[in-house]
Amino acid sequence: MTHSAFETLADSLLATLEEALADHVDAELQGGILTVEGDAGTWIVNKHAPTQQIWLSSPVSGARHYAYDAGVGQWQDTRGVGDLLTVLGAELGVSLNWQAP
Repeated sequence: MTHSAFETLADSLLATLEEALADHVDAELQGGILTVEGDAGTWIVNKHAPTQQIWLSSPVSGARHYAYDAGVGQWQDTRGVGDLLTVLGAELGVSLNWQAP
């Protein structure tokens, strides 16, 4: 994937997450870093361009890295433990949907 394609996908994902979460928790996107304040603590979701991954820091599940899988159109855990939207949505009690632009 090109750097430009990664940036487009990652920025779209982060903006969609901020919008979807805003009605349920305190979510703020700034400089490619989404900070989410929930009942269990603070989640950080950010893009990591050198590895073309989305990184999640969660007070529930710890640190996870996600790479985009074009075959299924999802950000999949690099250790094979699900996808970002399912994990984050379950931890925050919110249904999350995103489609690649």
